[in-house]
Amino acid sequence: MPELPEVETVRRGLAPVLVGAKLIRVEQRRPDLRFPFPADFIARLQGQRIEALDRRAKYLLMRLSSGETLLMHLGMSGRFLIETADDSGKNPQKPGYFYQNTDLSVKHEHVVFHTEEGHRIGYVDPRRFGFMDLIPQDGCDEAPWLRDLGVEPLSNHFDAVVLQRVLAGSKAPLKSALLDQKRIAGLGNIYVCEALHRAGLSPLRVAGTLSGTSAKARQRSDALALAIRTVLQEAVAAGGSSLKDFAAADGSLGYFQHAFRVYDQEGAACPVQGCSGVVERQVQAGRSTFYCARCQT
Repeated sequence: MPELPEVETVRRGLAPVLVGAKLIRVEQRRPDLRFPFPADFIARLQGQRIEALDRRAKYLLMRLSSGETLLMHLGMSGRFLIETADDSGKNPQKPGYFYQNTDLSVKHEHVVFHTEEGHRIGYVDPRRFGFMDLIPQDGCDEAPWLRDLGVEPLSNHFDAVVLQRVLAGSKAPLKSALLDQKRIAGLGNIYVCEALHRAGLSPLRVAGTLSGTSAKARQRSDALALAIRTVLQEAVAAGGSSLKDFAAADGSLGYFQHAFRVYDQEGAACPVQGCSGVVERQVQAGRSTFYCARCQT
């Protein structure tokens, strides 16, 4: 599933053709994706101007002039394909090369946005695990999809003090606690593995041990907060990670996977200088965890 950096990359790719544009026609080609489309979906979108395109955790938020917001989740395989007015359909910006190939035929294009400026933006989702919903702009944060989300790890509100607070008292393994979207929003399996390795912390460690007033607890929380922010920033700058079905809105692949230290590196030597350990794989809550048992404690 695309994580925060991938969704942010898609947002940045879509913003130049969507922000300020007017939706003159919307095609809805099936009644549902993961969930049914909202009532009067087309009528509520057509004629509206897109005032902003934001992101909250792994959700894209298209702010409309009507006072509603189109909330979109990419699911496992969702992506947007852009045909600009200059292309005239001859050279559409669309994914062409993948870590693993996906069928991008028209039968999987379920929603198409046409703008007054002549752009065509199609939403393709072969597995149909993504979804769209229309929610009120006022009180948007109280919408069912968003109201329980935790702090944004790239926001100014996230630091070691906040990290200690959201982990306080937790007896869950540290990795599991970090994946809890009610604590920190947008973190996923890949970047949690990478951040924990950079911070030198075991994914099996009890999460609550990072809280408290001891010097060690503060040192660990400082290291992890910095690692989380740094890994996410580097991944966004690299365009995300092109694992399985992910590609950016313009079809380009993300390149952060070439910088993975531990994720999907089972059996490789630990990249920490002076460490003689190897990357191990363990399943936690049905997900693969990659880490070095020697230097992550």
